[in-house]
Amino acid sequence: MTLPKLVLDPPFNVTRISHVVLTVRNLEASRRFYADVLGLVVSASDGSAVYLRGLEEAGHHSLVLERSADDPVCRAIGFRVLTEQDLDAAASFAEALGLDATWCERPHQGRTLRLVDGSGSPVELCVSMPALPRLMQSFDQFHGGSPQRLDHVQVAATDIQAACDFYAAIGFRLTEYTARDGTDELWGVWLQRKGNPHDIVFSNGRGPRLHHFAYTVPEVRDLIHACDVAASMGLGSHMERGPGRHGIGNALFVYFRDPDGHRIELFNTHYQTIDPEDVPQRWDLTDTRRSQLWGMPATRRWFSEATPFEGRIVSEPRLKADPITLETFLASQV
Repeated sequence: MTLPKLVLDPPFNVTRISHVVLTVRNLEASRRFYADVLGLVVSASDGSAVYLRGLEEAGHHSLVLERSADDPVCRAIGFRVLTEQDLDAAASFAEALGLDATWCERPHQGRTLRLVDGSGSPVELCVSMPALPRLMQSFDQFHGGSPQRLDHVQVAATDIQAACDFYAAIGFRLTEYTARDGTDELWGVWLQRKGNPHDIVFSNGRGPRLHHFAYTVPEVRDLIHACDVAASMGLGSHMERGPGRHGIGNALFVYFRDPDGHRIELFNTHYQTIDPEDVPQRWDLTDTRRSQLWGMPATRRWFSEATPFEGRIVSEPRLKADPITLETFLASQV
């Protein structure tokens, strides 16, 4: 394992996680789940797509649902860059590395560069979106979990070191990580650009696949209210895990599966990490407190199921767990 050095002058300036693009079979059922149950705001919709955002977001969308008759996939995870010059620099960076990168047209986005990152995941980089009114003080529109903003995504990846090295090279900072007990093998990394624990997380597993994406909520009661709303609308079974608290990030959380099986986390409470002297926190692989400080343990499917990326081949991870360690770990799950 090599922990990445802090890169203060990256080749281009990524500012934050921006959006996620998913395919769904039933557009109306998915809109109902995300808008009516969880509480996201619909910015625009047509017969083929719905664009949603959190209540405090001014950008046009942070979640795109696109109708498809095929098996549900994630078409891209998106990041914002600061300037048009950064976008051009990203294209030059991708070309120098021999990455598959193309310019594409995306509705309600400025110029967009699509590439494949160091984990094999499809990524969109954009510099602008139409600005819409923030609704964070429109309390009459708060319902469900009242999601405020997209905070991070988690990706199951086959080579954590390679994924970490790629993002560190473009200025992402490592905040926390998981390593096999007594070794330097990286099994999970939490990387950020916006000053809190993570914009993107990579966990060892069959991949690349999207494990989940996460929105912040204002208060703990909003997590509970989202569960209550789901239950009252006959969708209580869509709650997969929680409420509980993670050790990593210190977040209170609850996870849902949408009608197509895509996983979304609602959470609040994590910490600020900006100063260059901040040291990444290590967690041993067998320390289950990293995933759950308290609350009921996750089901096994939480560790094994994820959304495929469109057009990407899913492979087995490079690192394999010791059978005894894996058996002990899974025995603590239900």
